[in-house]
Amino acid sequence: MILPRASRSVLASLLAVVSLAAVSRRHDPLTEKEVDEIREAAQDASQRFKLYIKFTQARFLALEQMRVDPNLATGRGERLHDLLEDITTLAGEINDNVDAYSRQNADLRKPLGLLIPAVSDWQLRLRTLKEAASSDPQMQRESKDFYFSLDNAIDAVNSLAENARDTLSEQNEAHAKKKK
Repeated sequence: MILPRASRSVLASLLAVVSLAAVSRRHDPLTEKEVDEIREAAQDASQRFKLYIKFTQARFLALEQMRVDPNLATGRGERLHDLLEDITTLAGEINDNVDAYSRQNADLRKPLGLLIPAVSDWQLRLRTLKEAASSDPQMQRESKDFYFSLDNAIDAVNSLAENARDTLSEQNEAHAKKKK
């Protein structure tokens, strides 16, 4: 069925408003202080990755605390959703930094040596949360608020893990060739 021109205009306007509302809800997962620290470390890949790892670890600690502390049960599903969104954004930022520094031919072997174990830990924590969301009755009820965000976080962290390992492998090979 073809809609009349006026209906199409109303529908297009409605979709635009909904899209803008979704975009306006997004927030920066970093505090102003954290953003300043990241800016100061812009030229030092190693320091920058250390900061991103530290900030992401802090989100995981908050996630764990919220998951196990019964005093934080009120609204837990929505707050877990927000933390998972922050983790997804941070994993994407780290992934973008791996790519950017790699394109600049920066030596990332040391920072990636720190990042890869951290990302492996994050993968384990996310799998644990997903298992809890399907086995714990309370978490099952709350998971409707965060399950989609959990899947996004898992995908983002898995992508970061793959990219970091591939980049480290490439850099190790390139370094070995230079040595010869």
